[in-house]
Amino acid sequence: MKSISFIWQLPLCLLLCVAAQAAENWPQFRGPSGQGISDAMNLPLKWSATENVKWTTPIHGKAWSSPVIWKDQIWLTTATEDGHELSVIKVDKNSGKILLDKKLFDIANPQYCHPFNSYASPTPLVEEGRVYVTFGSPGTACLDMATGNVIWERRDFVCNHFRGAGASIYVWNDMLFLPFDGSDFQFVAAMDKNTGKTIWKTPRSIDFQDLTNGKPLNDGDMRKAFSTPRIADFGQGPFLISEGSKCIYAYDPMTGKELWRIEYRAAHSGSATPLIGKDRIYYCTGHQQPEIWAVKPGGHGVLNDSMIDWKSKKAVPTRSSPILVDDLIYFVADNGVVSCIQASDGKDVWRGRIDGTYSVAPIYANGRLYFFNESGKATVLASGRQLKILAENQLGDGFMGGPAVSGDALYLRSKSALYRIEAKQPLAAADGASSAR
Repeated sequence: MKSISFIWQLPLCLLLCVAAQAAENWPQFRGPSGQGISDAMNLPLKWSATENVKWTTPIHGKAWSSPVIWKDQIWLTTATEDGHELSVIKVDKNSGKILLDKKLFDIANPQYCHPFNSYASPTPLVEEGRVYVTFGSPGTACLDMATGNVIWERRDFVCNHFRGAGASIYVWNDMLFLPFDGSDFQFVAAMDKNTGKTIWKTPRSIDFQDLTNGKPLNDGDMRKAFSTPRIADFGQGPFLISEGSKCIYAYDPMTGKELWRIEYRAAHSGSATPLIGKDRIYYCTGHQQPEIWAVKPGGHGVLNDSMIDWKSKKAVPTRSSPILVDDLIYFVADNGVVSCIQASDGKDVWRGRIDGTYSVAPIYANGRLYFFNESGKATVLASGRQLKILAENQLGDGFMGGPAVSGDALYLRSKSALYRIEAKQPLAAADGASSAR
């Protein structure tokens, strides 16, 4: 599977292939493009415990990872609440039947994990014949999709995740990328996806100093991050975008050489996945002082404010990722304040409130935005320049992992179950805007 940075720049034949694959497969965190965009035309608008639920499958353990889909298979990770057992589960997409429930790692002395997090929060990645799973430092593995047999595993990366792991796997060409941002060590590793062998390992370069007194920041939270990396290409060759604590980095994906970085020392513990726009990178700075920054790509070394196009400071999330649709960016703050701003300049378009507390990034499909809260409520909004609530749906015991899409169905993982949500008679037309990036 090859990463795609700008689907609107692809040749028509390749674009059609990508669209066909996206309709069936949801292979990684935030979907085929890594930006939460689905090309599905008939996702359900309304559902409940008794409406539009095709099947429900209980899932054991405590895990905030998202489901991923390849053809007729759904893959998830899970863990015991105490972190001693780390497992992978395969579910039949059509029936909801569990096809494989395999314990991958026994952990004698688990690291501390904050109760808000889980020991299985990173999302797997699937491609033809292969499944890649990670639990951070406790273990990363590649499995044969047909048998569930382990092809390779790595348990030697040393990192105290401090609050628990969060960054998901990212694959590009034959390389697998995984950040490790802990209280003791902070680095990005690139592995050969076929063998698991390390290709490069690059330490984070920021000094983690308190600029007010010049002393090191020894608080583990100041060094933590949870963000999943992305490949971007703005015509000068591909580079890996990876957000650590207090800094976002660009690396040469082949060598691991740091190309540039932008520091934001007022915030820490970046969690959201960066957005790759047509000519900018958009990302959230993290906890303590959450902001969205729009960065012009390019340059070398430590970049100054001249590379920052704009900043937005109102109601920015600390956990969930924004979503870019046409030239608008939508996001929901932890407390349910939902916003729409212009991607070109960061100016407000609208702002409102939807019920609940939010950790999950929204998804977009055919003019609709789907938001899922920690209590099991899903609010569907129309995309566009006016706030319009289309539906509110309640199901399950809360969403901490993101949704997946395949065909005309939503696959939702609550805190205790996996659901297939599908309208019996799909609608033929959308309710809102059209194309997306």
